[in-house]
Amino acid sequence: MDRVIYIADDDDNIRNLLKSFLEREGYIIYGFPTGDDLLKKFIVEPCDLIILDVMMPGRDGFFILQEIRKISNVPIIMLTARDSDSDYIEGLNLGSDDYFTKPFSPIKLVTKVKSVFSRQEAAATATADASDTELEFADIKLNRKTKKATLEGKNLNLTPNEYTLLAYLMVNRDRAVPRVELLDKIWGYETEIETRVADDTVKRLRKKIVNSDVKISTVWGYGFRLTSKSEQDGDDTED
Repeated sequence: MDRVIYIADDDDNIRNLLKSFLEREGYIIYGFPTGDDLLKKFIVEPCDLIILDVMMPGRDGFFILQEIRKISNVPIIMLTARDSDSDYIEGLNLGSDDYFTKPFSPIKLVTKVKSVFSRQEAAATATADASDTELEFADIKLNRKTKKATLEGKNLNLTPNEYTLLAYLMVNRDRAVPRVELLDKIWGYETEIETRVADDTVKRLRKKIVNSDVKISTVWGYGFRLTSKSEQDGDDTED
């Protein structure tokens, strides 16, 4: 089935450039000059992935991101001309899957899009092959079919990346998972250049499970390990 991608950017050149690169890879592309236009289209006809500029006429990309997250977990990649920590963190906190600062390489963005779809297909295959559709650790349960996470029966409202990260740590609960492995399996990065995205996602996930017995421990200079608060962690720490 053909993948459909929506792009919202008020810069015609960027929008057309991305459209050209992505269409060469076989994707069906719809471009919009504003996030409002994209949102109207998405509500009546959802797509498979969204590339969303932050600064546009009308409501900004962060607002559109929030509105889409109320109704869908579709992968969203943010674009911005502003290279600031606050923008980066806000985008991740609101549920974006990745973040590119202009100017950027269209080839790198295409590679990222491919990675997102590859991980979706791998996750779908793993779910179909799993004999047990539910993952459980301490007081948290994950439903592999619905992609829902619950703490003592209450929805945790995790973003797609937070859910995938927690699920990966649950599956690998018997070992510490290196950052480089998380970057490869969850975000599709091949190097540790973007280690911050993993660390920031862990921080946000910790806040959401603060009342749980589940603990994400940092293994300094290495990665993370899933434990329970009742366990003694030795030299591990949450900070």
